[in-house]
Amino acid sequence: METIPEYDWYKSSYSGGSGDNCLEVATGMTAIPVRDSKNPGGPTLRFQAEAWSVFVDGVRRGASGRGGR
Repeated sequence: METIPEYDWYKSSYSGGSGDNCLEVATGMTAIPVRDSKNPGGPTLRFQAEAWSVFVDGVRRGASGRGGR
C-alpha cells in the first residue's frame, strides 16, 4: 500500500459529534485524498478534483444515490 504524505486533513462540519461515519479530506492536490476518520492510518482513496466536486455538489443537493431521481 502506498503511503500518503502528511496533509492537512479535515472533517466536514456536517460530521456528527459522535465521530461515527466520518470522512476526512485533504485539499490542494490534483487528486483529492479521502480517508476514514476512525482509521487514519488505513487505506486512502483518491479522486480527481472534478469528480470530487461533482460528488460534493450532489451531497449538498441531497442526492444519495439510493433510488431513483
